[in-house]
Amino acid sequence: MLHRRDLLKSALLLSAASAPGANLLAAATSSSQPATAFSYAQLKGEARTLASRAYEAPKNLAPQKLQSLDYDQYQSLRFRRERALWADTDRGFRIQFYHLGRGFKEPVRMFEVVDGSAREILYRPADYDLGKSGLSARDLHPDLGFAGFHIQAQTDWASDVDSFLGASYFRAISNDWRQYGISARGLALDTAINGPEEFPRFTTFWFERPPPNARTMTLYGLMDSPSVTGAYRFIITPGVPQVMDIDAALYPRKSVERLGIAPLTSMFQCGENDRRMANDWRPEIHDSDGLSMLTGNGEWIWRPVVNPAGVRVSSFVDENPRGFGLMQRDRDFNNYQDDGAMYHRRPNLWVEPKSGWGKGSVQLVELTAPDETFDNIVAIWNPATKMQPGTEMLFGYRLYWGTQPPLVPPLAHVVATRTGIGGVIGQPRRYYAGRFAIDFAGGELASIRPGEVVEPVITASRGQIEVTSARPLHSIDGFRAMFDLRLTDESTAPIDLRLFLRKNNQPLSETWLYQWTPPSMAERRQALQLTGAQLE
Repeated sequence: MLHRRDLLKSALLLSAASAPGANLLAAATSSSQPATAFSYAQLKGEARTLASRAYEAPKNLAPQKLQSLDYDQYQSLRFRRERALWADTDRGFRIQFYHLGRGFKEPVRMFEVVDGSAREILYRPADYDLGKSGLSARDLHPDLGFAGFHIQAQTDWASDVDSFLGASYFRAISNDWRQYGISARGLALDTAINGPEEFPRFTTFWFERPPPNARTMTLYGLMDSPSVTGAYRFIITPGVPQVMDIDAALYPRKSVERLGIAPLTSMFQCGENDRRMANDWRPEIHDSDGLSMLTGNGEWIWRPVVNPAGVRVSSFVDENPRGFGLMQRDRDFNNYQDDGAMYHRRPNLWVEPKSGWGKGSVQLVELTAPDETFDNIVAIWNPATKMQPGTEMLFGYRLYWGTQPPLVPPLAHVVATRTGIGGVIGQPRRYYAGRFAIDFAGGELASIRPGEVVEPVITASRGQIEVTSARPLHSIDGFRAMFDLRLTDESTAPIDLRLFLRKNNQPLSETWLYQWTPPSMAERRQALQLTGAQLE
């Protein structure tokens, strides 16, 4: 995985306000640059042709003096706001460009497209305030290139709405809380397999000049990697939520073991359901707390995420999924107590296929995160059809970035998952069991009358389910389902759990899925000894 400290903090800090500079012209293409015809069809043809040739690693990397910058020096390289693309127009959008340096050493080319003709956007040292970087304009070659870019919209020129920086990573905000968090990628290759992950990168971008006071802008990207090339079109509409309409055409050079379409990348260190790494003063630390999925047959699934001790990959087999996303359902500041990172304001990210994706699986990858600077949660669509060299694979989808999802389950949904040691209060514990408490709200739950029976339907791949209940929880106008899982062996292999609520044999809620790793025998004994009990 790429280190989140560079991808997240650099994008945030580099997009902050630049110091006032000289009265210079806005960044623009040079009229002396040759114009070339451009269209998305031509871009797909270029990607296909590129895939027919052997991969060539990036050349003309950033000079060592730039790569050697320390963290603070690199952060001081700021693009001058008045030099932004379209800064001297009423186009509705402006684009600023990230400087090469530190971990961002591979240049990315940029073009502006006007009436079907593209001209390259030139790198100019004078466009940057070099701050305390220790660099001077003499250290920077005029053909250096850019690391990435960030976009501002007319709703607030001082803040970003999008950021593209590092490999094929990009992020966006919703206009309500204007908070970065979860990231997306153009493509994921071989995530969490027995071997290195491959990170395709956008090598070139094209920006269509928008009409005056535009609310939507279009950009294109050319992707390259040893295994695949790709042509991408992004139609971006900021708002609540922000919507990205994406078309991707992929051209394999060789087969890939695990192909990840519409990859989402987030962070989970600890939460109410997983306190393995809860050694911080803050109760919860995460950008996302679960995977939501609407299957092709209309079933809603909620899978809380965890920070595992090792690597976990969960596959949810489906055909023509209607959508999936990594969500931040918990919006209560009191559950985070972080007035700096503002985790309660982090956006959800929902993927909506524009057409049938066929057979495959939504795959959830959970990696160990020693601290909150690591992205350790990945969700992808993995097609059942494998990539074959010489073929074309087309995918169209929309990304929704916002604090509220574009779709909500019509039935009750999970609002909290809590775990702990099982047993009955006041009675001695004779064996170890895990306790699970799942809170549901919405749907018909608030209208259920006293005395009506709500049944928790629970299954487990191993162990014995005990002490089950489902009772009203008036603080959320919902219900709390609880159960114990008695361990019947000494294994620490993960156990798959499934639960939903029903009444009169009809479902009342979405389906809660969970993968629980039982503690070791020593940990079980220690937990029981703290309660004054002993193992049978």
